[in-house]
Amino acid sequence: MGNISFFPNEVIEELKYYVYRLIDPRNGETFYVGKGKGNRVFSHIELANSMDKFDELNDKLQNIREIHLSGLEVIHIIHRHGMDEEIAFAVEAALIDAYPSAKNIVGGKYSNEYGPMNSKEIIRKYKAEVAEISHKVIIININASGLERKIYEATRYAWKLNKSRAEKAEYVFAVSNGIIREVFKPTKWLKATKANFPNLNVDTENRYGFEGNKAECEIRQLYVGRILPSEYRKKGAANPIKYSY
Repeated sequence: MGNISFFPNEVIEELKYYVYRLIDPRNGETFYVGKGKGNRVFSHIELANSMDKFDELNDKLQNIREIHLSGLEVIHIIHRHGMDEEIAFAVEAALIDAYPSAKNIVGGKYSNEYGPMNSKEIIRKYKAEVAEISHKVIIININASGLERKIYEATRYAWKLNKSRAEKAEYVFAVSNGIIREVFKPTKWLKATKANFPNLNVDTENRYGFEGNKAECEIRQLYVGRILPSEYRKKGAANPIKYSY
């Protein structure tokens, strides 16, 4: 049948909202999870092909370009279809959690509140004391794959935020599933570039990260392991950044 780049109209009508995975044929890894309708699943390929070779690409588009340069094609998998948008959001979030190799910048819509937890974490979440936030803090939600890396690296970059506002923060909370996992004291906010953060694959526009250290013991005792107040845990919130001030 050859490479497919669009769905016929009658197929689109049956698909409704769907959740898809993009797979690298070189290693079989899922490198992106998304949701959409119509021909959304093919839009990433179109974007990668339309950009100049000198354009700065994010991890997803760079991966697509490298696959094409190797003479291969991205594998598209429609994981679930025939859904309404809210169900599609939930399925997308679950798949992002299930495929830590996916290069999604943030977790899905429901990842922060209902993401993967072991039994001890479930008990801790629903029995944890609520934190009383008495400092100026930036709250950063990291997805489940972030907990598998050093939590500092998972928390400190690369975020869309107002640098002037961020510099007013006394502390940064690393949060997963509504629980404060760690507290850091930022000393400097920097543009998210490879020069400032060597682990970044590409420079990113309008994104920042911080340098800092774990907070003092007395501050960590106040917050680590406690649950965020409800006003910072709005269901369905996709933005990973929140401020207490």
